[in-house]
Amino acid sequence: MRIGELAAATGSTPRLLRYYEEQGLLRPTRCPNGYREYGDHLVAKVQRIRELIAVGMPTTLILQVLPCFEDDDTIYQVTPSAEVLERLLEHRERLDAKLGCIQESRDAIDVYLHRVGGIVV
Repeated sequence: MRIGELAAATGSTPRLLRYYEEQGLLRPTRCPNGYREYGDHLVAKVQRIRELIAVGMPTTLILQVLPCFEDDDTIYQVTPSAEVLERLLEHRERLDAKLGCIQESRDAIDVYLHRVGGIVV
């Protein structure tokens, strides 16, 4: 498939897919005319990349951990470097902090809904 087709299939943009390629996250094949050709298997890979970016993981770390995942969420048995483990633990701590903030915001909305409308969630 061409870049526009992959973009449509993943809810991305061609520009974003080219950025992923620049970062080393995607490796399309090149046709003789220079066009990028993407395999169907890359749909799941792009979705995985977008999920990891959505939770704030930097592309440099995604590049290191992405090979650990298959398209079906199976994790390969690999031994990551100490640096990768440290970066993942730091990222996990940041996610935990964000989860705490999200829960506090959700609780505040519940209180507000209860006070103004008697809505119990």
